[in-house]
Amino acid sequence: MKYFMRAGGKVILVPYPAQGHVTPMLKLACELVSHGLEPVLVVPEFIHRSISAQIDSMEGIVCQSIPADGLDEGKPRDFFAMEMAMEKIMPLHLEKLVRQLDGEQEQDHDEGRVSCMIVDLLASYAINVARRCGVKVAGFWPAMVATYRLISAIPDMLLSGIISETGCPLLETPICVSPGQPSIGAAELPWLIGTSAGRTSRFKFWTRTMDRSKTLEWLLVNSFAEECHGGQINVQNIIPIRPTSNTMHSRTSTKTVASFWKEDLSCLDWLDKQAVASVVYISFGSWVSPIGEAKVKNLAVALETSGRHFLWVLGPAWREGLPRGFVERMSKEGGQGKIVSWAPQMEVLQHEAVGCYLTHCGWNSTVEAIQCKKRLLCYPVAGDQFLNCAYIVKAWRIGVRLQGFAQRDLAEGLKRVMEDIEMDGRIVGLNEKLMGKEATSRAATNLASFVNNIVSM
Repeated sequence: MKYFMRAGGKVILVPYPAQGHVTPMLKLACELVSHGLEPVLVVPEFIHRSISAQIDSMEGIVCQSIPADGLDEGKPRDFFAMEMAMEKIMPLHLEKLVRQLDGEQEQDHDEGRVSCMIVDLLASYAINVARRCGVKVAGFWPAMVATYRLISAIPDMLLSGIISETGCPLLETPICVSPGQPSIGAAELPWLIGTSAGRTSRFKFWTRTMDRSKTLEWLLVNSFAEECHGGQINVQNIIPIRPTSNTMHSRTSTKTVASFWKEDLSCLDWLDKQAVASVVYISFGSWVSPIGEAKVKNLAVALETSGRHFLWVLGPAWREGLPRGFVERMSKEGGQGKIVSWAPQMEVLQHEAVGCYLTHCGWNSTVEAIQCKKRLLCYPVAGDQFLNCAYIVKAWRIGVRLQGFAQRDLAEGLKRVMEDIEMDGRIVGLNEKLMGKEATSRAATNLASFVNNIVSM
């Protein structure tokens, strides 16, 4: 098939339809603007309704929607509904949009036409769309390179008898795909979520994703070159681009994040009244129901018993497990804690009152914590979070893993993470590898080289 590469022009970005995937893709879009490109972020209609007004304030970025029948208001938007929409509904609409965008400036020859599509690998349906439209396509991996290597090792794990043809572990031994890197338990593989049928479906999703992406010429990775403990990333088509700048957020700065939910800014005023490093910030991310009602209750009881101040991001739908009267006791004037439905996370993590972060170890949250030099209490829930946790605790040693939310578990975890006098030094060192001048320059060079490739071919 003939591919058309145009100087300058539009770059279509297709993220997987979830907050943790749209966020890094939008940050990439902001960087592409500075390189003279016209990024077009394509999302399903239900996401477009939430973020389009926010993106309108970001100069140079266009947000376009495509229908995703089955993901309407009032219907479940779980992994399986998303997969169905991406495989059955969205390809046709995306192809129509790509052809429309590519033909808009036909009278001006090449100017303004589509130069490239950048596709989140978890939205791999869009790779086939790009190829049908004759447009060059690059992959985007929103997580660690280590996670990509783990998923890529599925054929080897099958051949070695580590997993079955449906992805089920056949051995109880720890799994490590790169020598010298942290291992994870056999039950912690990214697709082992939910029921047996659900796990099989997720495994098929990953094998299909890797099959579609194996011939990509470029894979932009939302990570930094030295993520792998003591080593560099030496895979030809992998391009680490995190961070391309070291910009930090403030209450008045222009944001490069579009939130699906309204952020409760009152938590920043509450933090202003707390002592330095006295607050435990708690958030389990945006994608899956975090820990279940029983664990919510246990954590609430453990927090109240600890006497420590806390800021807890907990959506209304997940508050059923809270003890009776807990919110009222905690939120009264001079109370111990504050609970919000959604928070401006970077501003929270930058705040001097936050002493540590109890996290699910999602990759975006992990990177933001490193940027803000915060210690981590880790409670991975699903997907790549277990491998991220292994790096946090075993390789980088900037956090402690919790085994549960009993009062003793939380008390011991907080004691270990807050009393490790050498942890601050390790966090500063890792922050330099992520945010330092050399790291930022390398990431910027990587992105500039990629841009040069797509506009010059």
